[in-house]
Amino acid sequence: MKKINWPMLLLAFLVISMFIGVGIAIAYRNIWLVILFLVLGCVFMGTGISFKKKRK
Repeated sequence: MKKINWPMLLLAFLVISMFIGVGIAIAYRNIWLVILFLVLGCVFMGTGISFKKKRK
């Protein structure tokens, strides 16, 4: 069984929660929260991709 990579798992949950936040912000029709969650989601996703590239 493989060992769980906790930092990458945490980043994955953060990215998913940011995009869920986008959906909730759209439901509340708050454009500023939509933009905030989109930017944060992209930042967290980019961080995870850069960590993965550095590991290889």
